[in-house]
Amino acid sequence: MKGRTLLLLAGISAAAFAGLTAAQADNAPATPPAYKVVGGNKVDGNTLQGWKTWRALDCERCHGAQQQGLVGPSLVDAFKTLDPNEFHRTVFGGRVDKGMPDFSSSQMMQKNWQYLYAYLKGRSDGQIKPGDLKPIDDAK
Repeated sequence: MKGRTLLLLAGISAAAFAGLTAAQADNAPATPPAYKVVGGNKVDGNTLQGWKTWRALDCERCHGAQQQGLVGPSLVDAFKTLDPNEFHRTVFGGRVDKGMPDFSSSQMMQKNWQYLYAYLKGRSDGQIKPGDLKPIDDAK
């Protein structure tokens, strides 16, 4: 009996944690953090984290190394009008019929989606150049 109670409590705790994580992912702010860029390839820490998320989740395999579009649409063009709430709905719901996966189970995306939005917005605005990025405070 004691073993079943512990198992039940563990299941309830896991479900509550999963629900909290999903609720956090669904709580999309209207305005993500603004990006800061110097010289086209040095960015603030949050935007750098957005770029690292882009790289880690291999978004370029569909959207292109310069976000120009491949099998997925050009994000440089899309971010001219895409607002943070629509971006949030897309990454956390996917567009499976068009090949866009649902990233709601990705902890990296849950933590960094706003920063990814800022990075892609900077690319779309032409302020962040394609290629590798460095932190603004990097002396090199």
